[in-house]
Amino acid sequence: MQRGKLVIAQGGGPTAVINQSLVGAVLAARAFPEIEAVYGARHGVSGIVKEDFIDLTRESVTNLEAVAITPSSALGSTRDKPDLAYCRRILAALKAHKVTAFLYIGGNDTSDTMRIVSEEAAKEGYGLCCIHVPKTIDNDLMESDHAPGYPSSARFVAQAFMGADLDNRSLPGVYIAVVMGRHAGFLTAASAAARTREGDGPHLIYLPERVFDTEKFLGDVKTMQERHGRCVIAVSEGIHDADGTPLAVRLAGKAEKDAHGNVQLSGTGALADLLSGEVKAKLGIGRVRGDTFGYLQRSFFGCVSDVDQREAREIGEFAVRQAAGGAKSASIAILRVGDYKAEYRLVDLAKVAGKTKVMADEFIAPAGNDIAPAFLNYVRPLLGSDLPKPARLEGSAVARVMKPA
Repeated sequence: MQRGKLVIAQGGGPTAVINQSLVGAVLAARAFPEIEAVYGARHGVSGIVKEDFIDLTRESVTNLEAVAITPSSALGSTRDKPDLAYCRRILAALKAHKVTAFLYIGGNDTSDTMRIVSEEAAKEGYGLCCIHVPKTIDNDLMESDHAPGYPSSARFVAQAFMGADLDNRSLPGVYIAVVMGRHAGFLTAASAAARTREGDGPHLIYLPERVFDTEKFLGDVKTMQERHGRCVIAVSEGIHDADGTPLAVRLAGKAEKDAHGNVQLSGTGALADLLSGEVKAKLGIGRVRGDTFGYLQRSFFGCVSDVDQREAREIGEFAVRQAAGGAKSASIAILRVGDYKAEYRLVDLAKVAGKTKVMADEFIAPAGNDIAPAFLNYVRPLLGSDLPKPARLEGSAVARVMKPA
């Protein structure tokens, strides 16, 4: 790395551990004399082009450690999707501030921004190391076993369904919860970790990796209702019909799009309400409830995987060491070794940028309405310390003594 400044930014959706990566990088940078200062860009790359930086060079360790365990993006985030012209403005601002290393913490769109900026820097002969530091609750980054942010959100989803199932067991009916996941079902699939005994919910799990058929769905619900006297259902926001149209759009008859051109799927409770309405109308079940977890699963305070915290911190440190050591621009991938250890390596930005990983077929049950045991083997080490285990009353039934009326 050429002597100069280091800039760190956070992009996309916040997570429970994104600040661990930030703090890991800031503190690691203090060991390298070639890093003259560490700047944080407010609200991602939009802060870079606006020159809206804060100097983190002498931020106290005490405060940094407090920020590290605080969910959401401490620097603020952005949903900007920079094109070539925007990336050239990013590069111009970095050059003006004599920045020679740029760390951007985010998902696949973030990695694409880094790819463009690094290519433009190379064209101009400017020595800039761009390291994409991964994070996404969707867990859809190519080249990685998993992404920081996902384990904590997965833990939240598992515990949320554990609570919802206990509630549903007390007052039986049909409960439907919509979980984030546009193209990849990893987060919705984590709901299966809520099960501790035979008959526990969720009884049905629907992922975007499989075509969603409403009639089959209703048949599945009817079967589970008859078997258990109730039914708890986990549904990915990205479920779609045979022609690829998201069910939220198909049922609602309209589509709103975000700045990235993506259809808004879970910004409201529409999908849960629509599915609940189908169950009520077609199956005649009176007690039907629908929920949408929405932002809750991203930065829920007090429900964090210790594995996720540790790895998020370590990849921030790893990113700085690589940049200071003269590495080329790259993305960081997490590799799984044995059961369970994580290792980190640099991969070509082009292998990650703008691409989406989905769940492997071996993780999904053949019927398409549940996960396979292989997924639980995959996800359990990521969830961290043991999940709570609900207790049940064990008393035997007392015999009736009165004759039926």
